[in-house]
Amino acid sequence: MLIKICGLTRQADVDEAARLGARFCGFIFHPKSPRCLAPEQAARLESGSMQRVGVFVEQSADEILRVMREARLDLAQLHGGQSVACARAVGAERVIRVIWPDRYMHRAQLHSELQKHAEACAWYLLDAGLAGGGSGKRLEWQDLYGLKAPHPWLLAGGLNTDNVRRALAQCAPDGVDFNSGIEDAPGRKNSQKMAAAVTAAAQPKATGK
Repeated sequence: MLIKICGLTRQADVDEAARLGARFCGFIFHPKSPRCLAPEQAARLESGSMQRVGVFVEQSADEILRVMREARLDLAQLHGGQSVACARAVGAERVIRVIWPDRYMHRAQLHSELQKHAEACAWYLLDAGLAGGGSGKRLEWQDLYGLKAPHPWLLAGGLNTDNVRRALAQCAPDGVDFNSGIEDAPGRKNSQKMAAAVTAAAQPKATGK
């Protein structure tokens, strides 16, 4: 199970994410987010072997690429209406494309959206809500059971220690993304909640297969 810890703002929390074996650490560059960092702030946060992900909502390809250079990012997570052309300009191998299943009435429509972006991303992140940044709400996990995505996908949306096992029993993502559910306040992670959530997600036979 791949683990992503997002909304990081403090070195102690980045260190804890690394200690827990997270694959991805996420930094938010959306000005309206209470977890927003300037590129130079993110650049100062040392992350070891974790892949560094930047969360972008309104920025153009040129702006995304500039921030990626300045913040030493490996991947760009596109939360906005960025086009397929924008994602290609960033580099398909460096893009996590955010998809909102709640937008689609039928599974076929969701599959069509996944296919639309398949050539311009390496990962998907399926989030709750209908648009923009993370809502902290949760998806109807059972609706995603058996999802056949062209690339590996991460499950997001209000995941925490209490519900991640239930989420993984109802659908089978390749990874999970924790943010607000393991915080004391926006951008201030709780180390005990982090450890408990990661432990719960990493337990064997987490999916219902």
